[in-house]
Amino acid sequence: MRKYLLSMFFLFSILAINAQELDVKAKVGNPSNIINNGFIDLEVTGGEPPYQYKWSDPETSLESSRAEGLTEGVPYEVTVTDSQNNSVTRSFEIEAEAITEHFNGTFVPIVEGMTAILFWDPFTAVGIYDPKVYAEQRLVPTPDWSADAEDKFTLKEWRVEEGAHVEEGDLIAIVGSQNSGDLQVMANATGTVDYLVGEGETIWDYQNSADLIETNAHMLAQIQYDEPQILTNPNGTPQKHNIPFIVVWLIFGAAFFTVKMGFINFKGFKHSIELARGKYDEPNAPGSITHFQALATAVSATVGLGNIAGVAVAISLGGAGATFWMIIAGLLGMASKFVECTLGVKYRFINSEGRIFGGPMNYLRYGLEKRNMRGLGKFLAAFFAILGIGASFGGGNMFQANQSFEILSGQFTFLIGNGFWFGVGVAVLVGIVIIGGIQSIAKVTGKVVPFMAAVYVLGALTVIFINIENVVPAFGAIYDGAFNATALKGGFIGVLIVGFQRAAFSNEAGVGSAAIAHSAAKTNHPPSEGFVALLEPFIDTVVVCTLTALVLIFTGMHEVEGVGGVQLTSDAFASVVSWFPYVLAMAVFLFAFSTMISWSYYGMRSWTYLFGKSKKTELAYKILFLVFVVVGASISLGAVLDFSDMMILAMSFPNIIGLYIMSSEVRRDLNEYSRKLKAGELFKKQREAKAS
Repeated sequence: MRKYLLSMFFLFSILAINAQELDVKAKVGNPSNIINNGFIDLEVTGGEPPYQYKWSDPETSLESSRAEGLTEGVPYEVTVTDSQNNSVTRSFEIEAEAITEHFNGTFVPIVEGMTAILFWDPFTAVGIYDPKVYAEQRLVPTPDWSADAEDKFTLKEWRVEEGAHVEEGDLIAIVGSQNSGDLQVMANATGTVDYLVGEGETIWDYQNSADLIETNAHMLAQIQYDEPQILTNPNGTPQKHNIPFIVVWLIFGAAFFTVKMGFINFKGFKHSIELARGKYDEPNAPGSITHFQALATAVSATVGLGNIAGVAVAISLGGAGATFWMIIAGLLGMASKFVECTLGVKYRFINSEGRIFGGPMNYLRYGLEKRNMRGLGKFLAAFFAILGIGASFGGGNMFQANQSFEILSGQFTFLIGNGFWFGVGVAVLVGIVIIGGIQSIAKVTGKVVPFMAAVYVLGALTVIFINIENVVPAFGAIYDGAFNATALKGGFIGVLIVGFQRAAFSNEAGVGSAAIAHSAAKTNHPPSEGFVALLEPFIDTVVVCTLTALVLIFTGMHEVEGVGGVQLTSDAFASVVSWFPYVLAMAVFLFAFSTMISWSYYGMRSWTYLFGKSKKTELAYKILFLVFVVVGASISLGAVLDFSDMMILAMSFPNIIGLYIMSSEVRRDLNEYSRKLKAGELFKKQREAKAS
């Protein structure tokens, strides 16, 4: 017994020594002043190799001793485990050197905090939804396949029977490639094999349009797992598809207002077109811009980089099916715009000089004051104004300047390294417009928006028309992806959320920003401007976002991996018209430019609400806004831009609370307006012409 105890003691002593011998040293590097390019290189000694590295950075593999693309000034943790399950945890931080790195590192935890609030998942919190992504089977791809490969693949021979149980790494088939000859196909998982293609059949042919469009057309088999598997990130943490609170907040609000307003987004569409065309424009009505100019100003703020880059991200994450849910969310958002813009006009203030002050700040404060909620109204209005100023400097300004420079410098190489001067040039152009006030902004957007929309829509329709034979498989891919999405794309819930999220972020329905522009419209009837405003989500999401999605799907680019954002959209256009990326780059600049000038007005109205309505106060804001244009184009600010972009979403919190409270009032105003419309009591240009 004594010998046995001594042996056990000796064995445990050796294991303890081995565990202590596991030593981790790190080389931490910051190669340049560019943000998010730090690295940590580990050297591990002791223990029993091989080692596993579990990084706090989700994009670093469990097998990698080196983590790259890290944020300076932010701590990273890694747990190193040897083959005997001895482990040690270390924390490292890459020292920030440049001022931009300090800014970026400071804002990363702030952005994470905002993300925790805006993207909190209430359904997971109460235990009715599991956000982890499970897969019941794994698809087996064709070797050497890529979305742009000019090749034809044929299934030459199956090496296992259908229904056979295989181990990962087993040879299961031989595939013939026109370019590469015979290719061996190995099982990429352990489980039961199901054939998707028979021997002698073509798997994928680049000359077959259906193969280009169909999702996963290059898959030849699927392996059913013995038990459902949790899909993981490279660092081993489970992949999750949460249902963000902010998306629920916006979509639930849109659905509520759709029902409350009697499906105004569908029933009022024809009248909206008539109003936008000027059929009911009253020349002597209070206000300073026409219905169409108000629409153009608001559309210019929402139609931007999100419609080009954001949709590409949505399609790459959620597949073709995200398009369907994007359209549904856009249609619902039309009702939110109706409610907020009706209130924007109803509670606007026009001073003795004819300058107009309106938007959520006014209707939140005075609309709730009318309901004996003065304290709540003042708080919500001030909260909205603070968020509005931050959003105008960030998402409505710096982000636009920064991204437009990145895109243009990618096509026009002489711009590389000249971000400061690009920013100065843009600031001059923006300044010329915004110094003139809302009338000047409206005149420019009234011309720029139709032009840029026409250029983009024409380009998209050209791509679609050239690939018109793909129309049936394309819409088939959208339908199948919307309702029968694979776990790889997040399943049904994942695709639905990606589509809703992209639409909500793009059209800003429920955010309240558009109500500021529409409050300047010439009208005696607030609901008339609500009708005009409901066209915005239709234009932004149902038309422009959908066209971008169709271009990606029609050209097969939705299947391309490793490319995202505007580059994916640009590649899709280039696959049909080689020089179109240059046109796209200019369209992107116009989108960004128009967004900046519209958001300058939104931010200014928020600024004057907090700091006074004098012209000096307005001028101070405009100068500050132009400075941020130069800053945004000159340097990369990473998390700073993410933070200020998130403030746009945060604006929906105070805004939708007010919209809920005042929705009955808007419904009564709508009923009265509809009565006058049916009775012919509204001003119409045609009647005036006949009378004269």
